[in-house]
Amino acid sequence: MKLNVKNIRYLTPEDWRVLTATEMGSRNHEVVPTSLISSISGSGIGVHKSISNLAKIGLIAKVKNAKYDGYRLTYGGLDYLALHTHTKGHTVFSVGNQIGVGKESDIFVCASEEGRQLVLKIHRLGRISFRTVKANRDYLRNRQGGSWMYMSRLAAIKEYEFMKALRREGFPVPEPVGQNRHTVIMGLIDAFPMRTISKVGDPATLYSELLDFIVRFAQHGLIHGDFNEFNILIEEKFEGDERVQLIPTIIDFPQMVSIDHANAEYYFDRDVACIKRFFERRFGFTSDEPGPFFKDAIKKVVKRLDVEVEASGFSKKMAKELDVYMKEHGIDGDAGGAEEDHGDNDEDDFENEVLDGEEEEAGGVSLLDGADTEGVPTAEEPSLEKQTPAAVASQMTLLDIRDNDPLPDLSECKPRPQSTMTTKAAKKKAGWAI
Repeated sequence: MKLNVKNIRYLTPEDWRVLTATEMGSRNHEVVPTSLISSISGSGIGVHKSISNLAKIGLIAKVKNAKYDGYRLTYGGLDYLALHTHTKGHTVFSVGNQIGVGKESDIFVCASEEGRQLVLKIHRLGRISFRTVKANRDYLRNRQGGSWMYMSRLAAIKEYEFMKALRREGFPVPEPVGQNRHTVIMGLIDAFPMRTISKVGDPATLYSELLDFIVRFAQHGLIHGDFNEFNILIEEKFEGDERVQLIPTIIDFPQMVSIDHANAEYYFDRDVACIKRFFERRFGFTSDEPGPFFKDAIKKVVKRLDVEVEASGFSKKMAKELDVYMKEHGIDGDAGGAEEDHGDNDEDDFENEVLDGEEEEAGGVSLLDGADTEGVPTAEEPSLEKQTPAAVASQMTLLDIRDNDPLPDLSECKPRPQSTMTTKAAKKKAGWAI
């Protein structure tokens, strides 16, 4: 799905009221009746003009073959509502380029009014589900309290609350800045994903530090659930005597569970196994010591952050709904899905079904309504991307970045088969009148 924010500055207050009314009506209606939208927004005669404007830019969509005249909110409309709230709260001023794609999330660079670079994470639960099991559309209609947008909101709330709790306890996680609907704003980390690193100077130290994080999580009542090379960022910090310290940062917390979870030991052991397997395959490092083990880790519980997060607003009911969704859709920490090739046909099917005509993304766009943005700081890509490959390579010390997308061999490119039948013969064979 594409995020296109170039139209956000041109929406009128009446358009925002109609869009908000559609979101409110979506709580009880899959297709919100036009009369209900008009009643909630209080826009009167102008509601039809606003509905037309919103439908043209893909923020709401008219459902084909519906029993009554109505519209539904698209992911694009939800994106605009969340960004509008962040802008009014002075959290986000502009949105830049996309810097990452998760299994069910999109990552963008954004900036505050002061020019500080931040990260905008948009949860899009349902993308994998639609591609792999398209029959899941009926699943969400038949169960209570849920749609893909609702589940995306739960994932964002959970991630934001856990990030705040972990940050307070000194864990290396991005700084949580804000959360609204299905979006999370966090600080930008100038680091490399561990999966792109092919060599480190001292793998034993990094290995020990990562396993220590798994144990510390358990001692604080939590298990990451998806602790692998895809969700660990490695930052280089230069010290004296030309030494470089590798600083890991942990990301992605929607799969995090409590140590009281029925499968807590399984998730703990899986996190440990992921790190051991990666270090053995990538760095050729194998530890002589067994473990760590779940039973030993929870013998000394320092603090129950899982209880604190539940008290802060992410209830057991929310956790249960999100847990059921992730289990039934195969995304409860399955890192293998992160490297899958997302086919164009399936992506197009999802956009036609859920988005109905969103446009391509626009980078570096201010979110202010008709404001003159000349001279105002806007979001930029990370500094490494602005440099030449030679300049980037000269800054690499202990880290060797591996190219995961080599060009294909020409021998693999097969020529397109040529038809031996003429056009006239083909028409005659098909029964055309010639």
